[in-house]
Amino acid sequence: MNRYILYFFSLIFIISITFGNIIYQVPIVNATQELENAQADRVRLESELSGLEQEIAQKQKELSSQKGQSVSLSRDISILTTQIKKAKLDIQAKGLTIKKLGGEIAEKDKKINILVTRIDNIKESLAQLIRKDREMDSKSILALILSADTISDSYGDINTFSSIKKNIKESVIEINGVKQMTEEEKIALEQKKNKETDTKMQLESVKREVEVNEKDKQQLLSISKDKEKAYQKLLDDKAKRRAEILSMLFNLRDVSAIPFEKALEYANNASKISGVTPAFILAIITQESNLGTDQGSCYVTNMDTGSGISSKSGKAFENVMKPNRDIKPFFEITTSVGRDPYKTLVSCPIASAGKSSWGGAMGPAQFIPSTWQGIKNRVAIALGINTPDPWYAKDAFMASSLFLKDLGGAGNSYTSQIKAACKYYGSGGSNCSYGRQVMARVTKIQTTMIDPLQN
Repeated sequence: MNRYILYFFSLIFIISITFGNIIYQVPIVNATQELENAQADRVRLESELSGLEQEIAQKQKELSSQKGQSVSLSRDISILTTQIKKAKLDIQAKGLTIKKLGGEIAEKDKKINILVTRIDNIKESLAQLIRKDREMDSKSILALILSADTISDSYGDINTFSSIKKNIKESVIEINGVKQMTEEEKIALEQKKNKETDTKMQLESVKREVEVNEKDKQQLLSISKDKEKAYQKLLDDKAKRRAEILSMLFNLRDVSAIPFEKALEYANNASKISGVTPAFILAIITQESNLGTDQGSCYVTNMDTGSGISSKSGKAFENVMKPNRDIKPFFEITTSVGRDPYKTLVSCPIASAGKSSWGGAMGPAQFIPSTWQGIKNRVAIALGINTPDPWYAKDAFMASSLFLKDLGGAGNSYTSQIKAACKYYGSGGSNCSYGRQVMARVTKIQTTMIDPLQN
């Protein structure tokens, strides 16, 4: 190739790179200014949020002091008033947090867009370098020297060739680095979005709390001091409601019902070990207890094929238990706890799903045998027993809580809990029908069953 042609292409390449960089700088400058503005907003919001958190802490201190006083109508009104004020401050703080997170999410989006644009520009530069490299590589170094008019020209061609090779290597390294930065920003963005969702769910919870406290306060204010009997009746009604909740039977599938008080005790104990909230444990157990009820419970009648029958209708099922996965563990589990495997109830397959669906889930938490085998030793250690029984409620609650912890369900995060619920069911993902039903149960159990027992 004539050196003049090479110089021509080199000049075009240099101009395109220079011009491209000038154009590229414009959106970066604008985006950088936007990022600086977003960061300034974040500092302002953080300062305002800090002030609100101090007020909340002060209200909590007042609340603790009021609760230490003797029981009286005025004391209860004061407590509710302080609780409402604290909750309203909490609502403001969470509103600021959501606003702050919204700005941070927008900030992350801008950073990702900048990085993506940068990758595109580097890729375009790299493509030009590769095209140039192929042009020069199509002739040997010796041919380049022989085609040059002078020795100095040939050295110039060789230097250009080496420079292009070096630039290609540097561009590849830069692309990989920017890609890694982009992935890190995307992970951070997902975390911000999850936190925003969690804060919004907490905000709704606090709003419900304010509504309840406002209602209770108005009820107390309507009772004048000369109507102590009415106040006493109110206290008696609360005590009665507490007793009703404690005596409420907590229906567990394939086992005898237990009082809610006992179920809550099991959930609280399990929560101390796993960090999964009692309401979430109870919601999962409740959800599992209702699944498959219409199909009835089944017995395995053939330990080779996994076929069985419904204990209620006598209907035969070919797929009560998956033979190559669960039959052997099921036989070992039932034998170890002194149960007859042929007379031990397990879940029936879901008829609407056809033969692709398998039953065989055991006890209140509906563990399949193979999954139970993988967690039973941890249940034994947590409870200080030798052989856990999946049909015994206490053991099932502990197993469920440990499994939910493994699935990322510990703590109060709504997004973490719904993801764990979906995994528990087997569908996976960050959102599913089963998970939404469980989360609705979490709210109901917490607000109508657990919270009244604590007030």
